[in-house]
Amino acid sequence: MLLEKLNWRYATKKMDTAKAVPQDKVDRIIEAVRLAPTSSGLQPFEVIVVTNPEVREKIKAIAWNQAQITDGSHLLVFAAWDTYTADRINSMFDFVNQERNFTSEGWENYRKMLLNTYPQRDAQVNFEHAARQAYIGLGLALTAAAFEGVDSTPMEGFEPDKLDEILGLRARGLRSVAILPLGYREVEKDWLAPLKKVRRPRDQFVTEVA
Repeated sequence: MLLEKLNWRYATKKMDTAKAVPQDKVDRIIEAVRLAPTSSGLQPFEVIVVTNPEVREKIKAIAWNQAQITDGSHLLVFAAWDTYTADRINSMFDFVNQERNFTSEGWENYRKMLLNTYPQRDAQVNFEHAARQAYIGLGLALTAAAFEGVDSTPMEGFEPDKLDEILGLRARGLRSVAILPLGYREVEKDWLAPLKKVRRPRDQFVTEVA
């Protein structure tokens, strides 16, 4: 079932402006992102859901005028932490302890190890690490959207600094990484829709070490 859905999905080029993705489907896609695995469980990224037409027009203008941004009904923006700080690390570790209602020596030693490592690193190194975690979430969003029968188009083709300004991300300690319009394909006007999905064959893609 899942593989059938993944074969069905493609980077939709033309979305139907008359069809909006139901909120329950959007909620499940976002929940899949929230459940994504991340390094040390820190979840160092956030998702901004943009439906405001005027804001999406502004984003489209700094994203090569890609029509899916405004033709779709929702735009997900993946924004990573700009760096790791002691406060951010402690906040997540404290939250885990609160939710599990216990802690352990090993867990607290791991906290100390991160505190002695991450905050001292260059901010750009930390942002790039956080961005890689955001891409795990993006992958799950693509998968969840396909499972829900929702079309999507992952995009890096935008000006991050300008997108950060439009959404006020820097003030929140965030930097944009990728965007994902959600909607429904308009098959008759999408040149890519009827074309065969092409991927390298398994024997050229997978190396098995037995």
